[in-house]
Amino acid sequence: MEVKTSLLDNMIGVGDMVLLEPLSEDSFLENLRNRFDHNEIYTYIGSVVISMNPYRSLPIFTPDKVEEYRNRNFYELSPHIYALADEAYRSLRDQDKDQCILITGESGAGKTEASKLVMSYVAAVCGKGQEVNKVKEQLLQSNPVLEAFGNAKTVRNDNSSRFGKYMDIEFDFKGDPLGGVISNYLLEKSRVVKQPRGERNFHIFYQLLSGASEDTLKKLKLDRDFSKYNYLSLDSAAVNGLDDAANFRTVRNAMQIVGFMEDEVQSVLELVAAVLKLGNIEFKHESRCNGTDESRIKDKNDLKEMCELLGIEQSVLERAFSYRTVEAKMEKVSTTLNVAQAYYARDALAKNLYSRLFSWLVTRINESIKAQTKARHKVMGVLDIYGFEIFEDNSFEQFIINYCNEKLQQIFIELTLREEQEEYVREGIEWTNIEYFNNAIICDLIENNQNGILAMLDEECLRPGTVTDETFLDKLNTICAEHQHFESRLSKNSKFLTDHSLPHNCFRIQHYAGKVLYRVEGFVDKNNDLLYRDLSQAMYKANHSLIKQLFPEGNPAKVNLKRPPTAGSQFKTSVGTLMKNLQTKNPNYIRCIKPNDKKASHIFTDSLVRHQVRYLGLMENVRVRRAGYAFRQAYEPCLERYKMLCKNTWPHWRGPAREGVEVLMADLQVPAEEFSYGRSKIFIRNPRTLFFLEERRRQCLQDLATLIQKIYRGWKCRSHFLLLKKSQIVVAAWYRRYAQQKKYQKIKSATTVVQSYARGWQARKLLRELKYQKRCEEAVTTIAAYWHGTQVRREYRKFFRANAGKKIYDFTIQRIMQKYFLGLKSSLPSMSPVDRSWPARPYLFLDGVHTELRKIFHLWRCKKYRGQFTEEKKAVYEEKLEASEIFKDKKALYPSSVSQPFKGDYLEISKNPKYQKLSSAVDDKVLLADVVNKINRANGKGTARIFLLTKKNFVLADQKTGQVKASVPLPDLTSVSVSTQSDGFFALKLKEGSASAVKGDFLLSSEHLIEIITKLHRIGATTADREQLNIDISDEFLVQFKQDKVCVKFIQATPKNGNTVACKRKNNRLLEVSVPTSP
Repeated sequence: MEVKTSLLDNMIGVGDMVLLEPLSEDSFLENLRNRFDHNEIYTYIGSVVISMNPYRSLPIFTPDKVEEYRNRNFYELSPHIYALADEAYRSLRDQDKDQCILITGESGAGKTEASKLVMSYVAAVCGKGQEVNKVKEQLLQSNPVLEAFGNAKTVRNDNSSRFGKYMDIEFDFKGDPLGGVISNYLLEKSRVVKQPRGERNFHIFYQLLSGASEDTLKKLKLDRDFSKYNYLSLDSAAVNGLDDAANFRTVRNAMQIVGFMEDEVQSVLELVAAVLKLGNIEFKHESRCNGTDESRIKDKNDLKEMCELLGIEQSVLERAFSYRTVEAKMEKVSTTLNVAQAYYARDALAKNLYSRLFSWLVTRINESIKAQTKARHKVMGVLDIYGFEIFEDNSFEQFIINYCNEKLQQIFIELTLREEQEEYVREGIEWTNIEYFNNAIICDLIENNQNGILAMLDEECLRPGTVTDETFLDKLNTICAEHQHFESRLSKNSKFLTDHSLPHNCFRIQHYAGKVLYRVEGFVDKNNDLLYRDLSQAMYKANHSLIKQLFPEGNPAKVNLKRPPTAGSQFKTSVGTLMKNLQTKNPNYIRCIKPNDKKASHIFTDSLVRHQVRYLGLMENVRVRRAGYAFRQAYEPCLERYKMLCKNTWPHWRGPAREGVEVLMADLQVPAEEFSYGRSKIFIRNPRTLFFLEERRRQCLQDLATLIQKIYRGWKCRSHFLLLKKSQIVVAAWYRRYAQQKKYQKIKSATTVVQSYARGWQARKLLRELKYQKRCEEAVTTIAAYWHGTQVRREYRKFFRANAGKKIYDFTIQRIMQKYFLGLKSSLPSMSPVDRSWPARPYLFLDGVHTELRKIFHLWRCKKYRGQFTEEKKAVYEEKLEASEIFKDKKALYPSSVSQPFKGDYLEISKNPKYQKLSSAVDDKVLLADVVNKINRANGKGTARIFLLTKKNFVLADQKTGQVKASVPLPDLTSVSVSTQSDGFFALKLKEGSASAVKGDFLLSSEHLIEIITKLHRIGATTADREQLNIDISDEFLVQFKQDKVCVKFIQATPKNGNTVACKRKNNRLLEVSVPTSP
């Protein structure tokens, strides 16, 4: 048989509180803390699961974990919510038992997350298929919709459920989901109009404003700013870790999956927007002439927008906020509402509108997810409802919630005892009565139809005359004074008269979880929950399709004068229906506990957890479970776990499992009163007996482990020895082979050395003989050569003496020329044409050759240099050359212009948009564009002008406006006069009698004088039909100004205002130009 993991294996603390020893509240809390510190957030009390909120993600909800707990026994693995979900699902599928899972705990304890985990587990383990997957998806996606409209941020929980939810999931005979039905209980609608400090309104308001598109908000007449709406608290509008915009998109997607039509979604959003608009309606006080007070709306803009959203006539709703009509039999009485009553009516309408919208959403979801077939269904119910609440200030809501928890505790005890009793009967174990606290007396105090608190509250609400919370409390003090679980300072019971912990306007009920003090203020109003008939009728008159469904009582044709049921009676009826539903199902319990109030991980607050343990009645649960037998287990797993404790059952038992367990228990000598044998299980009364078995098993496992280790170590050592022996044989064989190979290699090497020496001696002997023979032959040859040479010299000596001088001279000259050319090659100057260097002449007779070679090299070097020029560069150098011919050694300004390139178009006429008009006025290509100063004859001062030069004319234009002042054809230009100084003055002299000479010559000044005159001269030289332009370089020349001739004289003077040239008028016939003296 396969050995499976048990709940008792590797246990941190105690996994099942029923086995806790000793049992006390302190040991209970210490066990919870120990498991929580080790990330064990689930603990059992029998079949009840205690769930601690870890406030962080844990790797225990993965698909692998789902598969691990699938189809496994409840106690087979460590405690987990999946074990309970699997047990419930398998009981429903295999045993045809309807199930319910009751999830309780206070706000922030993780009830909603627990319900999601249960539903997700069931969805994961049930069948697959397109239709089944669709149903599962719709059931799961109903959660985001209900959370958006029914959950809110509170001081204890960022996603607190403010309503109770019970979902029946329906399955077919195979265990596949068919659909579901959702019931909602007691939506906290007062939150719509007012939220405690640090808390928010329902999520949907913030999600709509944050996540809706601008177009959607415009249609709903909303603004993203939360501060513009009175119903939204601003101190907690933003919540860390909560993305309202993303959640809104999730809600829209979920509504689409569940089956909402687009027009239905739009209608729902319009009602949400209407609630926000409703909260902005404010009233002001007015006095009528008859002395009565009435209210009027301050700003009707929000009322107008709300009426447009809902299709209501503004006047109808405005009147409903100002007047109240009371009908009694055949009479109608209309009274005005004061400001306080108007605000009450506004808030009542907002609460009713939102709560009815929420109920409609639940109904609409039920229509989409309900089972389509009418065959009998298996049902699994999941109840997620408020836990027991004890606040500093407890009101009507806490009273109703705690009443519901009293009923749940009552049914829990009853069902737990019934389940225990049924198992005892089924197993043939004698049942003994268990003493426990029966809270039926508390439930009767609240729900008794004659003297119950709810009945008296309804009676007080229906009583004519003045009805207040104080009159209700007086009635309680009269009727419930002698009840042992009711306490009041003003009751007839004298023992509470001096109890200062009990205020006069409060009463106290001793619940199963502890005493709770209720403040009576607001009980009557909250129980009445009245909505004026005028407002219901105004809502029914709306053209909005959804509004008519939400306010059917507003139909004038179906006026019902009967008072609607109170909130308390409605909830009592709902709880009664719920209890009857739960009585028909097999219960499964999840008790959720919040470890701290800081919503932080790894923090365990003893006082807070102790408080929850008390009001959840967990100690009571443990005592009920332990009142009979604390532990029970089927015979097969029990024998499989403990069979090593007896020699007769170890290692294999061949007979029935029960007989094996009996042999085992007899061998261990366990007292007979500590256990009983059932039909399929063994029942152990005391946890100490179980721990005794576990301790014996642990010791036995240690002994078995020692034995296994001994056998293993012996086997391991022998295996090691055999391996060493085998290895030694292999190593020895290889070594002998290696030694023989080394010996052979050594002999072979020695033989080779001997052979090499012998061959070397023979070779050296032969070499000596050959060398000797060669020396003999060389000696004979040398002697013969010397002899023959002597004979030839004697014969030809007379011829050598006659021609020797000439040959020596020619050879010497040839060597000198060769040395000269080689030396010249290695010492040639650079390729720069301006380089004047040349190697020195080595010999005087080479003077002519030396000079000619220098000239040839320079001409060749210049040709190579010219070959590198482009056409544009040639033109520039030609202009520079022409400028040199004109001004070199004649004009002092020329040397400074040599290093400056001739740019031509200094103003970039064609590119500059400022001169676009001027550029279009010139037909030919602009050769030069520069700013010059036109000298005024009257005062010698210059005026800035633009000077343009083309092949046909030159143009003077205004620098600022670009307007052409003068355009002179170049044929009318006869000469140009400049000084010899370093100034930039030049005179353009025009042909007498020409049209251009009417105003006389031009006296100009420019920084680019050399370039201007060079280009003028070059244009004249390249034009065949025009005379050469005359360049006059003189320090004194005449300039024609209209009818007069003026002499321009250049003098050198010490500058007064910097190194600038100054022109002054001396008289009508003389302009004097002062040029600074060159340094």
